[in-house]
Amino acid sequence: MSELTAMDFPLWTSLLGWFLVCIAVGCAILVTIDVSVRPQKMAVMNVVWPVVMLFGSVLWAWFYWRYARAPRRTASAPDESEVEDESPHPFPLAVAIDTNHCGAGCALGDLLGEALLAAIPGLAALAGFGTLHQQQPVSGWIIGTVLAFLFGIAFQYFAIAPMQDLGFVGGLRRAVKADAASIAAWQVGMIGTMALIQLVWLPHWLHGFAAASTPQFWVFMQVAMVVGYGCSYPVNWWLVRAGVKAAM
Repeated sequence: MSELTAMDFPLWTSLLGWFLVCIAVGCAILVTIDVSVRPQKMAVMNVVWPVVMLFGSVLWAWFYWRYARAPRRTASAPDESEVEDESPHPFPLAVAIDTNHCGAGCALGDLLGEALLAAIPGLAALAGFGTLHQQQPVSGWIIGTVLAFLFGIAFQYFAIAPMQDLGFVGGLRRAVKADAASIAAWQVGMIGTMALIQLVWLPHWLHGFAAASTPQFWVFMQVAMVVGYGCSYPVNWWLVRAGVKAAM
């Protein structure tokens, strides 16, 4: 199965792909600027919101502006220790924000994994290409999953440890307990969608799989991450209901 370049796709798909990617990057830049003047109560969310714009684009930007944008920080505003721990959002919205917090680590890991593999093709061998499997896209999913768990657990750690005044080991243990299942659900949805696109649909249509150098690939990744978000949401709902993690 051959690797498809932008020249192998219809021109209109490349133009549309670049447009959609640029819109998502623009949303990420806009939200980065906004959280710099309206920082979130939980510091890690200042990273989470720009990252999730890379796949959620305009729809996620609307959600941020409608439900998650923090008030402008003033001298008279209460500091973090004076703010109640109770979530100010209705439960479904609180879970949606929790899922974004989990998803940002997954998205960052998946995007970085694919970018690293494109920049250093030799990493595919470390991910089992040629020995454990014969499909090149699988290498990116393996690397991305490892990084998704690392980033996802790190994001949860930096949310839980400062809030509950936990040491490194205790905070790490709580972070793994809180997010491992939701990260796994995200990766199942994301990888499952990419597998259908890269290993079933594109080979049937164009007799190959999209290279990471094409805008089409990154649009496919955006779609797959939205599916991953949808798979992770009910798991986060259960985790919050069970008291394993706190609603945001």
